[in-house]
Amino acid sequence: MLTAWSLGSLMYRSFRVVAFSLASLAGVGTAFGDPPAAAAPVKPKQVVIISFDSARDIPQWKRSRALAQRTGAHFTYFLSCVFLLSPDTRGQYTAPGKTPGKSNIGFAASRQEVAERLEQIGLAASEGHDIASHACGHFDGKDWTKADWLKEFASFERILENAYAINGIAPEPKGWRDFAHAVVGFRAPYLSTGKALYEALPAAGYQFDASGVSKGPAKPPTVGGITRFSLPQISEGPKSRPVIAMDYNLYVRHSAGFERPGKAGEFADRTYQAFRAAFDTQYQGKRIPLQLGFHFALMNDGAYWNALERFAGEVCVKADVECISFRDYVERQRGGERQASVGG
Repeated sequence: MLTAWSLGSLMYRSFRVVAFSLASLAGVGTAFGDPPAAAAPVKPKQVVIISFDSARDIPQWKRSRALAQRTGAHFTYFLSCVFLLSPDTRGQYTAPGKTPGKSNIGFAASRQEVAERLEQIGLAASEGHDIASHACGHFDGKDWTKADWLKEFASFERILENAYAINGIAPEPKGWRDFAHAVVGFRAPYLSTGKALYEALPAAGYQFDASGVSKGPAKPPTVGGITRFSLPQISEGPKSRPVIAMDYNLYVRHSAGFERPGKAGEFADRTYQAFRAAFDTQYQGKRIPLQLGFHFALMNDGAYWNALERFAGEVCVKADVECISFRDYVERQRGGERQASVGG
């Protein structure tokens, strides 16, 4: 039977044990009662989108594909369909308001050249690159109607789909026509757009347009079913003046559109520095996609391609960077929206 003394003694000893236990735990570290520190938010990967307009010269097809293989990049090639027509087949194309066989940028030099270009297009597509439309004859369509644009889009699809048959080139690869029907992207010649173009694009089945220009890297909005990308203006040169991030605009900035091969090294370095600064700003900041545009032309003795290869060789290989095509980007965004809409 517990006496008052023994009960009090037991309670005292119990209190000392509890007090000792709490003191011991407190001595282990002052974090006993503190919640764990919140983990830093994980940044999305930095996206870089590199594209080529017209996609004409065979050596540049091969050079760009080799760059992609070295760096793991995927590009968008905006194809002008007149380069799938030879001098003998140029009459297959009639631009809005023009007579048959007219083009601002000419046609392929020969049937053999068409065959080689078709081979490169097929190889690029099989390697995961995006083949998109740059229309056909590189005419300025700012004053075209919706019907004019639909005619131009129909010419592009028909010529791409039937390129092997039109030029008498055999055999036509299996699945070629399905591939031709699957083109979903567009960039307007001269980046010249208008209301009629944006009415025609969804009617023709396109999903994105890359004809815009923005003050800096910008997230592309989707308007009327069309995701609208813009080439950004980036700081360039000793005075950090803005210039559109495309090789032709840099060519005009550096040499007024005239060849100055003796300064190719300087121009390449200036271009690389501008690309890298624009990239670093996003990479260290909000990670808005960075877009860069090129042509299949070696302006200023290849200065801009040399800068591209240096830039891509450094950034596209980073674990937290993705150099992807416009189509890749659109598919991911739309896939995410579909998943969110069903509560995924």
